[in-house]
Amino acid sequence: MAVDSRLPAFFTVAEPALAFHAERAADRHVHPLIGLVQHGPYSRSLPHLVIDPIRIAVIAPHGMLRRAEALVTELESRHSPRERRQYLVEYLGFSRLFGVRAVLADQSVRLELPAQIDDECRRSSQPHKLLAERLTHAISAIQAHRTMFDVVLLLLPDRWNSGFWGPEGDDFDLHHYLKAITAARGIPMQLVLDGSALRYPCRCSVMWRLSIALYSKAGGIPWKLADAPEDTAFIGLSYALRSGDDGRPRFVTCCSQVFDADGVGIEFIAYESGDVHIERENPYLSRADMRRVMARSLSLYQRRHAGRPPRRVVIHKSTEFKRDEADGCFDAWMTAEGLDLIQVQQDTMWRGILLSKRPGQNKGQPENYPCVRGTYVPFGGREVLVWTQGNAPSAATGNNYYKEGKGIPSPLLLRRFAGHGAWDDSCSAVLGLSKMNWNNDGLYDRLPVTMGYAQVLAQIVKRMPRLGTMPYQVRFFM
Repeated sequence: MAVDSRLPAFFTVAEPALAFHAERAADRHVHPLIGLVQHGPYSRSLPHLVIDPIRIAVIAPHGMLRRAEALVTELESRHSPRERRQYLVEYLGFSRLFGVRAVLADQSVRLELPAQIDDECRRSSQPHKLLAERLTHAISAIQAHRTMFDVVLLLLPDRWNSGFWGPEGDDFDLHHYLKAITAARGIPMQLVLDGSALRYPCRCSVMWRLSIALYSKAGGIPWKLADAPEDTAFIGLSYALRSGDDGRPRFVTCCSQVFDADGVGIEFIAYESGDVHIERENPYLSRADMRRVMARSLSLYQRRHAGRPPRRVVIHKSTEFKRDEADGCFDAWMTAEGLDLIQVQQDTMWRGILLSKRPGQNKGQPENYPCVRGTYVPFGGREVLVWTQGNAPSAATGNNYYKEGKGIPSPLLLRRFAGHGAWDDSCSAVLGLSKMNWNNDGLYDRLPVTMGYAQVLAQIVKRMPRLGTMPYQVRFFM
């Protein structure tokens, strides 16, 4: 019996548009930077969300305070792109783009670290612990003047890189450690590396990235999804090991939530769970624990929507949904009309090459650019491959633009454990959520923000001394 080995037909969803005004529907664009240039940030239409000016405190190594201050001053300069010319546009200056100023905070919160830290790091057998201790002291010193600043800029020189990570077998990460410390204290912090900020040749690129990140950490909303479905909650689940007071490992469940049709904030809850079972090194929650996690997520949504529950809920997770986990989700979201439980799997064996048949040719020939971003191939009603990476000509004024520059993009595999309907909506939502990372200037990330943020948040939260019961704002963890 012959086997039909043909693949299903592929489809494409359009590049999602971003909104830059709360009321003017015409203030939209698929390109985040062009949208900011043409319309300004979304939160400029929301009064009193960002206070003018944004005051930036500085912590810098010995001898580098003036250079760090110059980096903040440079935010008002204009710069033309020297790289990524298909995508990057001219940087006009912070106040022209965002409608508020970014200025150096008072001299009392501009701290230069002692010179001996360099020698101490070189001599120490555990430079990561020493550096963490010295920087924690500096953060505590600045925290004493918390009313004097809005965001802290911390400059890390390349010469300290021996203290950025722990030795083999120690999962210490200085970035995650510092974010855990500052987030617990309610301090938004921007980490900048010497090589990628002060010495990077394309100043246009540096200023775009730094300005968007600083504006977001000060409480601003650069953009939101223009066509997000109304009354829908998007939730991302991620897990991380956390040591308890008794030394035994416990699990923390991290839920990142994107509120969108309103789109005015990203918050998450952190829930410590003891009722977890492990399969192939992956944790899974019991029905009761999943119900508790989702019940807190429901409360968080209702708090932001005047007590109204969502009509539809979409939950993303990197592992499969076990029966108990699915039941726990349904228990908590029983009032929702629709509940989609979707596994987002990064590693797949699939690749996609764009072929075009030219006149007079019998076979298609590979194009110089990969398949279009937003291409998807469904495999029945439960699985679909979707390319969040790929050629994005609509964001580059009609020209070919592949963000990664080279290589063959690999798709995400979406596996549906609950929910129904065509794949257009699910793929479009994943594509849109891949554009909601306010911590860089790129067109997209490979993962939707539900997954990308949840994974990073889980790694940071497990280093926090204790977990609070109140929701956390993502801006403290970016």
